Amino acid sequence: MDFTIHPYSLLLVSLAFAWWIQAYLKDRRANPYRLPYPPGPKGYPIIGILLNAPMFSPWLEYDKWFKIYGDMIYFEILGQPFLVLGSPRRTSDLFEKRATIYSDRPRMIMVMEMLGWTYNLGLQPYGSWWRRHYRLFHNHFGADQLVNFQPTLLKTTHSFLRRLLSNPDNFVRHIHLLLMSSLMEITYGVQIEDPQDPLIANAELVLKAAAEALIPGKFLVDTLPALKYVPEWFPGAGWKRRANYVKKINELVSRGPFETVKEELKRGTAASSAAASMIEGIEDKPGVNRAEEEEVAKNTAATAFAAGSDTVISIIEAFFLAMVMYPEVQKKAQDELDIVLGSSLPGFNDRASLPYINALVKEMFRWHLVTPLAIPHTTSQADEYDGFYIPKGTIVVGNSWSMLHDPEVFDEPMRLVPERYLKDGQLNPEVRDPWDFSFGYGHRICAGRHMADASFFIAITSVLSAFDIKPPLDDKGRSVAPKGEFTPYYLSSPVPFEARIMPRSRKAENMIRDTQLME
Repeated sequence: MDFTIHPYSLLLVSLAFAWWIQAYLKDRRANPYRLPYPPGPKGYPIIGILLNAPMFSPWLEYDKWFKIYGDMIYFEILGQPFLVLGSPRRTSDLFEKRATIYSDRPRMIMVMEMLGWTYNLGLQPYGSWWRRHYRLFHNHFGADQLVNFQPTLLKTTHSFLRRLLSNPDNFVRHIHLLLMSSLMEITYGVQIEDPQDPLIANAELVLKAAAEALIPGKFLVDTLPALKYVPEWFPGAGWKRRANYVKKINELVSRGPFETVKEELKRGTAASSAAASMIEGIEDKPGVNRAEEEEVAKNTAATAFAAGSDTVISIIEAFFLAMVMYPEVQKKAQDELDIVLGSSLPGFNDRASLPYINALVKEMFRWHLVTPLAIPHTTSQADEYDGFYIPKGTIVVGNSWSMLHDPEVFDEPMRLVPERYLKDGQLNPEVRDPWDFSFGYGHRICAGRHMADASFFIAITSVLSAFDIKPPLDDKGRSVAPKGEFTPYYLSSPVPFEARIMPRSRKAENMIRDTQLME
């Protein structure tokens, strides 16, 4: 038997050992008092828990680990430290009270550099460049601006109802068109009615690619950054060819509409839009770096459109699923709408008079989390917390799913129960609010959360006012309720399901058709 060690094997072992020694000495210098790491699963030297790391629905596995290690879990994968937080106390302590340390983003090579999402406000590193984008986004898409967008949201929702009436089986495609058309009109002043519009197809392509790229461990380049220099022709580099193609499409999605608005402004033909307001605002600023200001505006507009649509699409799809699964909730919501609205479709001014609907909105954001782990943060410096050492560069995530499915806080957390938010017929402020966990944490909370909430509210109230959503029938005419499953990816959506969508009455059918006359 030959026990000869191949020179290349010896070289790899030597390099791995040298890397481990370097990491050990670096850690020793940064942690001179040898504070312990937070508790968590123990892995192997160098690779950490690579062999046991959950790849799909990791929030469920982390939830199990919380029961073993407590509400804060630490582990490493190939030298990269991770910290998962599982309680409001931990997220408040770190993301809010220590926001200066815990507000950065990790370097996401595949999604940011390879796919071209550097414009995305939610993914940008924390700092002055990010703050410039955040301020501009808040000025044009914040809560104070919602009243300006309500007519567009109402108009596109009415178009959505008409499409549901004419072709109910295609409700998922109608949901996509609803969100993308409303955001395209608000952001760029462009009206879209055709579901085959290239803008929608391109946006869906880049959004799907980003969702895949955000799956931890999906692409090796995130662990070995040098792989980004691999040429396209190299064997096994199909991912690189695909990434370059998606990046070009992403350029069209994130840059094309903005440039069109610029040209229309010059000709005096531009429709009112957030992008037009941003461009005019730059022209009114003397002595600014116009190229930089334009880049910030372009990025902000692209974030509002591309990044804003995917999350709301997912939650509206989940709403249709929930109504099929919980007909008693649908009935109670419709009863309230009938009492308050009579034979009219809802408007935004009706919201204050609809406590059950508002409770349903909250429960939907709790029941189905589009991003169960939120977007990860990273530490900008080493930290000592609660007697533990947290290295610089640690990827820190809040397991929002655990906090919104805690059985000690929410009885029967897997069930959709809007009543849990009500007391004496009104919203109960003492119940844990999903808003505190569904949109991220601290300084990196989702800037578009108010738009998402408004879009979701007007969509579901309009649908419930006009339609019944029922389970499909089998070949014997019996109802077949869907299982209620969700995709196990970082951006989670309902697994495809069927539903029967029918107008509630002839009056409701006429009410939907009459919306055409109001435009």
